[in-house]
Amino acid sequence: MAERPARQPRKPHAAQVVRTERLTPHMQRVVLGGEGLAGFAADTCTDHYVKLLFPAAGVTYPEPFDLQRIREEFPREQWPATRTYTVRQWDAEHRELTLDFVIHGDEGLAGPWALRARPGERVWFMGPGGAYAPDPGADWHLLAGDESALPAIARSLEALPHGARAHAFVEIAGPGEEQKIDSDAEITWLHRGNRPVGQALVEAVRALDFPAGRVHAFVHGEAHFVKELRRLLRVERQVPREDLSVSGYWRLGHTEDGWQASKREWNARIEAEQEGASAA
Repeated sequence: MAERPARQPRKPHAAQVVRTERLTPHMQRVVLGGEGLAGFAADTCTDHYVKLLFPAAGVTYPEPFDLQRIREEFPREQWPATRTYTVRQWDAEHRELTLDFVIHGDEGLAGPWALRARPGERVWFMGPGGAYAPDPGADWHLLAGDESALPAIARSLEALPHGARAHAFVEIAGPGEEQKIDSDAEITWLHRGNRPVGQALVEAVRALDFPAGRVHAFVHGEAHFVKELRRLLRVERQVPREDLSVSGYWRLGHTEDGWQASKREWNARIEAEQEGASAA
């Protein structure tokens, strides 16, 4: 039997900052463009995401930028850090990629970068990934998430045909974080205030009078409330697994690096527990 050819590593895309915009007090938009996006496409899923590559502090990488070479020649602590962001918009005609960043002042890595980014600045990223788009065959749609899921929820709602039945719940810090979404779907903005992340979201979805028919659900955000809503949908409401897109984008008390390292184990454990309860 002939050996299967070795899988070629994916190469990063190079892009330049085109413009930035402050959408709300805690959301910054960055639009990327340039010739490096000639081979890029993000038009099949509404939860497409990219992984931005941020150079380690004080480290200069050889030109041209080659991630595989960096990982072969540099110690791990000098590898670029990755941060994952949903594609808010992709304009293939103008080769412009729009990303929205949740920001908390100087906290974190990507948020402060987005605040400081200036036109012409170069950035590398991997992707896109993604697996979800609203199923046109569903009777209705449920979308729920916090700020980190807002770009995907907004893009999903805008992809729905006029008149499609959908309930969207978005938990945000307060009224100033609401955004205009080009959709006629029902959107419930939940103002968190001083409550724990996800508490208002879980209460609102639990209180929803579920319409009849097949639901296609998208639930993303902080891992703990995602776990609770997955249980509600999968175990209590008996929604089939194939009609659910459910995942924790982040987890309280964990950096993205730490969360990504433990996410597979967390998901497997939660799924095993809830699938067992669903079958009971």
